[in-house]
Amino acid sequence: MTIGFIGLGNMGFPMAARLLAAGHRVIGFDTRAEAIDRLVGLGAEGATSVAMVGARADTVLASLPRPDVSRRVVADLAAAPGTVNRFVDLSTVGAQTARLNARALAGHGIAAFDSPVSGGVSGAENGSLALMVSGPAAGYPALEPLLQTLGRPFFVGETPGAGQTMKLVNNLLAATALAATAEAMAMGVKAGLDAQVMLDVLNAGSGGTHASRDKFPRAVLPRTFDYGFATGLMVKDVRLYLQEAEELGTLNPIATAVGALWEDVLAQQGPDSDFTTVVKRFEEAAGVVVQGR
Repeated sequence: MTIGFIGLGNMGFPMAARLLAAGHRVIGFDTRAEAIDRLVGLGAEGATSVAMVGARADTVLASLPRPDVSRRVVADLAAAPGTVNRFVDLSTVGAQTARLNARALAGHGIAAFDSPVSGGVSGAENGSLALMVSGPAAGYPALEPLLQTLGRPFFVGETPGAGQTMKLVNNLLAATALAATAEAMAMGVKAGLDAQVMLDVLNAGSGGTHASRDKFPRAVLPRTFDYGFATGLMVKDVRLYLQEAEELGTLNPIATAVGALWEDVLAQQGPDSDFTTVVKRFEEAAGVVVQGR
């Protein structure tokens, strides 16, 4: 199987590298030449355009930052004659974009799968991502072994965009847990509690979250803020959740409040900041620093 991989950023590069390590022929493309060169250095073939990837690969995977970029890549694949017959979007772009992409590719005989991932850069590096897949059920069994190289795939349904909806649910909960943990940690430190002791107690009790177990000890208490996921991407995902929830007509007071908070963090810290800097919003208000001993 010849695999095209479009988008060699923080998540895309380690995923493409894992496919190479598994023995696949990989053709990589990114808008940054240095990213292509780096992958070529691992044994991949480089491409100078999306169309070139589509002309040389039968399965194309993409890891892209925004819905508009995903739609542009799909338009380029659909417009160029090539050998590609299967497109797997590993990006978080929302159900609407996934549906548009599926329709655009169907007319060219290309099966579309949306397969957003969760697990961060470390999950991409060690192959422990959760992949939320939707697309043609008949084509999934042949795709599953490839996705298992990247982590644990879950087939959530045939409806285009179902995988995207599942990812948005996941990321809304992740955004909420991280923000709530930051708020509570700042309050405890303000009251005189030790931040490390707080995490120890939370993680042994009912208040533990993925944020308290992983994000805070790795990136907040040491003050490195380098977990590997940008604030701008978190805000993008929460916005997509709220957009879809509004279209569905569901009740969303918590998501609305979480969205407003993350918009504040975006304005304060900037889109390229690590999303663990959300704690600084609460530190500033409380006049404390949440840090290790």
